[in-house]
Amino acid sequence: MSAFRILLADDHPIFRFGLSSLLESHEQWEVCGEAADGRDAVEKCKQLKPDLLILDICLPILNGLDTARQILKHNPAQAILILTAVDSEQVIRDCLEAGVRGWVFKSDGTTDLTTAVEAIQRRKSIFSARVSNLITDGYKRHRVDPGAARMPKLSPREREVVQLVSEGKASKEVAAILNVTLATAETHRSNIMRKLELHSIAELVLYAVRNEIVHVHSASVLRFPAPPVEQSRPRATADYEALPEAANARRDVGRRSFN
Repeated sequence: MSAFRILLADDHPIFRFGLSSLLESHEQWEVCGEAADGRDAVEKCKQLKPDLLILDICLPILNGLDTARQILKHNPAQAILILTAVDSEQVIRDCLEAGVRGWVFKSDGTTDLTTAVEAIQRRKSIFSARVSNLITDGYKRHRVDPGAARMPKLSPREREVVQLVSEGKASKEVAAILNVTLATAETHRSNIMRKLELHSIAELVLYAVRNEIVHVHSASVLRFPAPPVEQSRPRATADYEALPEAANARRDVGRRSFN
């Protein structure tokens, strides 16, 4: 019997290592590849054709939702299991609409994950009760305020540009990643700002966070300036010459203080 081939997409190497070890302890499962960002996951799905993609939502360059959308547009039969810490009702709903087969939270137990993989291997879908609760709560909120104002909907390419710009990529980098000209990248950026009626990159980043195109706990989004380089210092006190007179001076001071 041929192995059930699994592709892992998560930006944390140690997490991927642990997940791979867990999955390969099952004699019928094989981890056929790994991806550290969404665009890499899209390409490796095309190349490796895995039986299952285990996908995080918080991925750099291309988030998990848009990764799933691109993969399923190219191959609607691709089985995808979301494994993430994101608990957004809207993201879950969008993933379901895209065709994702299952959802497991990283806070769940290892048995929940293996059970989900087994279910998808049997061509079934599996979602936890927590996912159902989140969707139900979201439905109730929408019923309370059905007329809430909505921002204009972005195209898939515009969502990619928003994520890349929010992650600090310059227009040249965006053009290179998307394989378009610099003029095209800048046109996308201008159109997005005009469509959303935004006037600064700060406002664009805020939009991306609020609409969960990027997530604030993703290391690629939170960029801090590097700390200043400290000037070289002696490695130890042995680098200094001994100062025996200092001890005598302290004793002299002590004696004078009693006079």
